[in-house]
This record gives sequence, structure tokens and C-alpha cells, in this order.
Amino acid sequence: MLNRTFREVDGERIDGLSRPVFIRNGDHYFLTELIVYADGAIDAWGLTDLDGLRRHLETGWVATSIPRGAQASAHQLASWKMAKPSMHLTAEDLLGQVADAIEELNGRPGSAGRCWLAIERYLETRSEEDRLAVRAAYLAVPEIDRLSALGDMDHKDVPLLTLITEPGEPLPVKWRPERPLIVTEDAREWAIAYFEEALSRQSTPRPAPADDTEPAETASITLYEVVRPPGSGVVALRNEHPAEIEVAGVRYPTVTHAYWALSTADPAARERIAATGRPYDAESLARESARVEGWANVRVAVMARLLRAKFTQHPELAEILVGTGTARIHYDGWASDYWIASGRNWMGRLLELVRSELQADRLMD
Repeated sequence: MLNRTFREVDGERIDGLSRPVFIRNGDHYFLTELIVYADGAIDAWGLTDLDGLRRHLETGWVATSIPRGAQASAHQLASWKMAKPSMHLTAEDLLGQVADAIEELNGRPGSAGRCWLAIERYLETRSEEDRLAVRAAYLAVPEIDRLSALGDMDHKDVPLLTLITEPGEPLPVKWRPERPLIVTEDAREWAIAYFEEALSRQSTPRPAPADDTEPAETASITLYEVVRPPGSGVVALRNEHPAEIEVAGVRYPTVTHAYWALSTADPAARERIAATGRPYDAESLARESARVEGWANVRVAVMARLLRAKFTQHPELAEILVGTGTARIHYDGWASDYWIASGRNWMGRLLELVRSELQADRLMD
């Protein structure tokens, strides 16, 4: 059972998944949570990585077997003595599942997904090389998960085993060792037909919602940092561009000034930031004072309001933003990964949002 969780690093959310494991401390086994994060960090009573988890398994710190008579407990819940312990997860299974979790947290296919991709490739080519690639992909799936790799509990992994086993050889299934099934050419053709039908079902499009039309996307735009001179054209979309904005009765030289002034809990610091000349100095002054409590949770909404102020108070800049059409906007420069394209690109995404709002306002006028 995997449960969603997260941790914060410098105010940024790192998604994770938690799963139950036993950790051995001395002669005692504790039922606890192993947490896997999208950045590859693994919490096993202390942060480590995949190599560190392997070492923990080798030393028995993370346990996949428990001896008879061992003491175990779930903190502040219960304790017990192992009479007939039976654990089905091996160290390699656990490592494989954790590696899959990291891939899936990053939106990439895990081992079962890669197996499906190998099957799809084989159906296109029918080459022996690609059939063997399917075999390799299947064996890369943690053994405990192979039975359900196809997501079909009626056929289990029999179609896969039929495809990767040579004709004339027994099907390597553990649930029928006394009467082995021999793979035949007909069985191979059945497996191929099974996968063709399964992939056909996956690729059959469902009716799209009425508002699901995607606009034709133009080339992407990268807003590189330009400190001096201020620049023109799309560079004017950057936060440090000199475009005075008024927010809650206070005027700021740039969006950058407003953002850092609002981020601090010190009224005097806010005044100094608003009065300073360069955007760089605004950030430097803000660094000297404490952030508003809960700033990490509201900063994206604050930035959205500041961008709306900039482009509604400066129609000529709104024209530049709307003129970018449907281009993806990648924001670059010296800033937290939270804002720039090499990280979450929240600045680029907010500029796209405000652009869409400006376009919607024109449509509804």
C-alpha cells in the first residue's frame, strides 16, 4: 500500500510515496514507513538514496526477513513476538519497487510500463531482438509484481510468459509445477493476439469534452535575465523590467520590488525595499529580514496578483504579452527553482495564465 506524502525543501514541495517496512534497531524490529521522494531521497529513519537503501538492506537495517522469536512493534500501538514470520518481499523486490516509485513520481514509466513499451515495439517489428527485449523488460520488473504486470488478474502474466518462452519449453509458472504447460506456436500466436487487442483498447480514444480543443502552439519563448540595459520586446515581460505598479495604495518601481517588499514582515524593510533603485537590491534588502509567516504557501498567488497589476496598469506591456500567442514561456535567470524553467517554471506558467486572462477579457468585451 503506497500513500501520498511530501516534504518541503526551501519552501518547495517534493512529492513522495510512503510504504510500510520493518527497520531493525538492535534486536528489535519496528514496523514503520519508508518514504520515497521524487528527487530520489529515501527516508529510512534518516535520508539516503537508492544506493544507501541497498546498503541498509545488506546490513539488515531495513529488514525483508525476520527470525522466529524476534520482538517487533509498531510505535505506541502494539508489540508482539514473531512465532511463524513469513515475508514475501525480497531485498531486490523492494529496491525495484522503490526505483519504480521514483520514476512514477517524476511522470516516467516504471518497470511494468517499460515492459509494455517493449511489447508495443515487438508488435511493430516482430523481430527476435525485440522479443528478447520484452524478456529483459519483464525480468526487470520486481518478481513480486510480475504476476500483475499486465494489470489483468484473469490472465495474470501468462501472455507475457508465453511470448518470452521458446516453443517446446514449459511455461514457467509457479502455480502449476506438477502439470507444466508447453509453449506451442499456436500459444505464441494467442499471446500476440492478446497484446494486439489490449493495445488497441488502450489506444481507442474516448469522446473528447466539448471544450477540449487544444490551440495551435507556436514556438516557445525563453525570457533570459537582462539587468542592464532594461531591454524591450519580450524582455519587458520580466519582473525586473522598469514598469511602476501600484498595489494596495503603495507604488513600486518593478514587480520584483513589490514581491520582495510584500514578502517581509518588517514594515520598515518594506519601505526601504520600495525605495531602493535596483531590483537586485530589493532582494538583498529582503534577505536581511524575516519572511511573512506562511509565505511559501501564498507566494504564487501574490505573484499572480502582481503580474495582473503590471499588465492591467501598462496596456503597452499587455500587448507584448498577448502578442506571444500560445507560446510556452520559459522564465530563466538567477532565482529559486520554484520560479525558473530549470525547475517548476512558475513564473512562465503565471505569465501564460495572465496572458490567457487578457485574451479572455478581450473576447468578452
